Formats: sequence, structure tokens, C-alpha cells
Amino acid sequence: MSVAGNTDSPMYVPEENRKIARERAGRHVEMIRDYLEVRDRIPAGFKLWDRFQESKLRILRVLNGTESDWKDYRWHLKHAITDTKILAEIVDLSPREMQDITQTSTQYRWQISPYYASLIDPQNRDCPIFKQSVPTILEYLDTEEIPDPYAIVYNSPAPLITRLYADRLIINVTNICAMFCRHCLRKKDISQADMIYPREDIRAAIDYVAGCPEIRDVLITGGDALALSDDYLDWILAELGKIPHLEIKRLGSRMLATLPQRITPDLCAVLKKHKPIYLNTQFNHPVEINPDSERAVDLLIQAGVLVGNQSVLLKGINSDKNVMKKLVHELLRIRVRPYYIFNCKKLQGIRHFRASIQDGLNIMENLRGYTSGLAVPTFIVTAPEGKGKTPIAPAYLLNINRNGKVLFRTWAGQVCEYEDEIPEQQSAH
Repeated sequence: MSVAGNTDSPMYVPEENRKIARERAGRHVEMIRDYLEVRDRIPAGFKLWDRFQESKLRILRVLNGTESDWKDYRWHLKHAITDTKILAEIVDLSPREMQDITQTSTQYRWQISPYYASLIDPQNRDCPIFKQSVPTILEYLDTEEIPDPYAIVYNSPAPLITRLYADRLIINVTNICAMFCRHCLRKKDISQADMIYPREDIRAAIDYVAGCPEIRDVLITGGDALALSDDYLDWILAELGKIPHLEIKRLGSRMLATLPQRITPDLCAVLKKHKPIYLNTQFNHPVEINPDSERAVDLLIQAGVLVGNQSVLLKGINSDKNVMKKLVHELLRIRVRPYYIFNCKKLQGIRHFRASIQDGLNIMENLRGYTSGLAVPTFIVTAPEGKGKTPIAPAYLLNINRNGKVLFRTWAGQVCEYEDEIPEQQSAH
């Protein structure tokens, strides 16, 4: 029986009340009107797929590659773009831009996978992919030395380990990436030569974990954890799996965004053996999310790997509230959970990427309540000198003792009183 005419049903609502509900829903829609008006104009990878295919064909001609090569991640790593003349055939660089790249490369290494280069809009210098991958003179001109010694000096109790917390740590296994991001917090530490760190050092790191019964969570990263061969990664995960107190293993990789071809059935067969595996990746703009990245995520999910995303707040790339909302929506579309938004660190060479903390708070203010809670990541500021990740959020709590009640504001700005329970330690007296 239809609920509408059944007044005895607990779901029955009088028509006059439904009118109130429709009016309330209309007011809520008006609160996201600004996003609805621009969302279809924000560049996104699924809509740009045809352009990417045209760019792919152009890059294959430049690099003398085939369609079969394009599907092989090894080909992309072998043919990573590191030469300005080759890049100029793909991105239409001016002589001045080529000179700036050459000058900047004396200070910082650069490299772009052919796949990631195919996402670049060749004529648009505001393209978020261009900004993240192509060096500019702004990096070279940012000469202020800002020490941040957390990785080695104070927080490395064993080879290749960074330990900032009590129950978890990082093992850095390589400095290799498919693409060296221009905003990378480790850009000063990436040497000019690719290195997979010695097995004896990784063995020492694993032994350290085995000797610390409080460690329940290890993140394997670099560089990029997926720069390792399947066999080498299999060995590391197997050795970690022998440690009784280790509960979960995590991988840090940006290849879902920069080289999704790396996610192969063979790799997934390895990962499936070592559950539970979590993979943290980094998509920073909706343009990076497309059918190729969706296919990679699908393979990981089928292997039992849970995927989360850690964006970096980047000025002029995703520091706009609507762009970030589009990004988290596209992430959920391919079944990636928005996990963190990191405030861009204050390090030499990346000043031009740094948005303000207030920009981050504005984004969070326009996500919480304005979209699915599942789409809302945590905004993080990394404390200096290895003091860890600190969540930063808008202030919703206004007063915890207003006439004996809690006073807070909702996501929509309404101020509410809430009668809370008496804390246990107080009620005992």
C-alpha cells in the first residue's frame, strides 16, 4: 500500500509538512548554487579523454612508440621525458621556457612520464598538469633556505626509517618516481641518479620493526613504493608479514595519477597475498582522474587493496573550493576515499605553490555539510621538525559550558544548544 494515503503508517507525512520540507530542501540547494553553476566547467579527466588520446598519439610519434608500448609501464619509465627538446615537441615550449627549464634543472631534477605528459594541455600554462610537472624559473628563484630536518636528523632510529609516532613508521625504499612533482617536499633530496636502496638496509629496517612490539603499521614509500619490481616488493611484504605484532602494511604511490599502467594483474596478485594492504595515492586535480586511473583502482580493489587519497593544497591548482569539491567527487566516482588534504610545506623551491591555511579552512568549510561526509578529507598541517600531522578544522564548537549546555554552530551556520552528558570524572564526585 502506498504510504501517501495511509495515515496509520509511521512514514505518513501530511502534505503541508512536505511543503515545508521542499522549501527547506530548496534553501539547501541555494547554498551550493555557486558550485552547481561551475561544476561542469571545471576540467575533468573523463570529459577530456578524447584530447588525451590525441596527445597520446602525438607522444608515441615523438618517442617512436607503439600502442603496445603505451600499455607497458616499463616503457614509460624507460622513456621518461627529461630533455627539453623532446618536451618542446609535446608541449609547444617557447625558447624562453626551454631556457628556464634548463636553468632550473641545475638546482632540481625533473622527469615526466609519457602518460602524465599526455594529460597536459599543450597551449595552456594554467593547466594543472603542466604546473605540477614542468619546471619553471619560480623554483630556481626561490632561494630561501628553510631547514626541515625531520626525515633524517631526529627521526631515523634505523636505516631507511622515518619514525614520527609511537605505533607506526615509514620505510623509504627508493628515490625513484614516474614523475618528479614540482611541489615535492623531498625535491632537494632527490639525487640525479635513480636508486633502489640496498637490501641490507631494508633488512635492517625490517629487523628494527620486528624488535618494536608497539609498531602495528608500516608505510612503504620513497620515492614511490611501486617503483620496485613485483618480486622485490613481494619479498619486503613477506618479511614484514612474518612479524606477529604488525597488523597492516601501507604503500605510498602516486602512480595511480602519474602512471596507472603500473597497476598490473601480476602486481595485484602479489598484493593479494599480503592482506591487509592499504595504498595511499595523490590525485590533486580532477583532470588526473580518467578511465585509465579508474581501471587501475578497479584492479587494486579486486585484489583487496583499499585506496585512499592524500591531496596537497596547491595554489592555483586546487586551492579553489569548487575545484576541490569536484576532485573529491571524482575520487569517489572511481572508489578512492578522500583521506587527507595536506597544507603545502614551507620548503625551498615550492613557495609559489603555497596556499594559506585560511584557504584550506575555507575549502573545509565548504565541504562539511555541503557534500557527502564520505567526500570530506581531513585538512592537515605538518608540524616542523618532525612533530607530526596536525588536523586543522573550522571552529564549530562555540562554548562548552553555556548555562550548563554545549553551544555549537551547524555546517549551515545555525547556532544550537545541546544538553550534554556530565563527564564521568565529574559525576563520580
